[in-house]
Amino acid sequence: MKKLTTLLAAVIVSLALSSPLSAQVGMKKVGQSTMNFLEVSLLPEATAMGGAYTSIGDGAKSMFYNPAGLSLANSKFTAVLSTVNWIADINYFAGGLSWNLGNIGTVGLNLLSVDYGDIQGTRLLSSESAQGYEDIGMINNVGAYSFGLGYSRKVSEQFSMGGTVQYIGQSLGNNIIDGSKKVNKQSDVAFNMGVIYYPGFKSFRFGMSIRNFGPSVKYEEVSASLPTTFTMGAAMDVLDLLASQSSRKSNLLVSADFLHPNNYTERVNFGAEYSFMGLLSIRSGYQFNRDVSGLTAGFGFTPQISGSKLEFAYSYENFDLFNNVNRFSVGVQF
Repeated sequence: MKKLTTLLAAVIVSLALSSPLSAQVGMKKVGQSTMNFLEVSLLPEATAMGGAYTSIGDGAKSMFYNPAGLSLANSKFTAVLSTVNWIADINYFAGGLSWNLGNIGTVGLNLLSVDYGDIQGTRLLSSESAQGYEDIGMINNVGAYSFGLGYSRKVSEQFSMGGTVQYIGQSLGNNIIDGSKKVNKQSDVAFNMGVIYYPGFKSFRFGMSIRNFGPSVKYEEVSASLPTTFTMGAAMDVLDLLASQSSRKSNLLVSADFLHPNNYTERVNFGAEYSFMGLLSIRSGYQFNRDVSGLTAGFGFTPQISGSKLEFAYSYENFDLFNNVNRFSVGVQF
């Protein structure tokens, strides 16, 4: 087991550091990336904790952060639907399903749709024109999407590993170049991989993941990489230090993530969740080294109905200079 854990950790770290841009840590903007819609946090539960979710997520929710958590759900089936009211009238819709197949492992399906809203198009005119451009009306067929398949398996009671393969695409409308129609549409394949390990000290666990790893995407004559991010995180219910879980009705989960993206300098996410009787959760967090966002907060409600566990969650994210971002989700485990 130690050899397997070491090997997987080495593979993930080497992939994360393989980008030639990784050495440029003296600048905040260290490289150009495309398909950046993949960087947006999709679930209110994760966002409310400042995005520090690498070692926490389980079931269908984990596919958007660390697919190793697919096999950690206590239910045979899990499902989640989420919406994000992003800045500039951009809206995200995401969904996921997971199915625990016992000793075979756990499989999952996920999808993401992004609506970029109403985009007003313009076209350059000749240099002799006083205005320099003209309106061409609304641009149709603008948006992005992703869908994929995930798999995870618990190698032991302490160690799980998983991955997803994603087909991603983005359409930025059409335009006329030299009298011919140009379709600005690109697609690609990306991979997410991760591990989660419980070393045996109460509820403490740590995880590692690499997200959006894949080939570069070329627009005209310029190629750009996907927004690949390597993350290491740890979490623990700190009330375990005072009393066992069976003797109390509340939990206080604290989590921290350390991120190494290929298009920015290192970031740190921190979050906490207080839950009472497994029914009501209050969450808050902070994201360090961000240009416009930082403070996050939210809550969750998880009632039990006829043997099934329902999950309702909301998060608030403060954005300087932009409208604040709201996220909503509903989930079920049975």
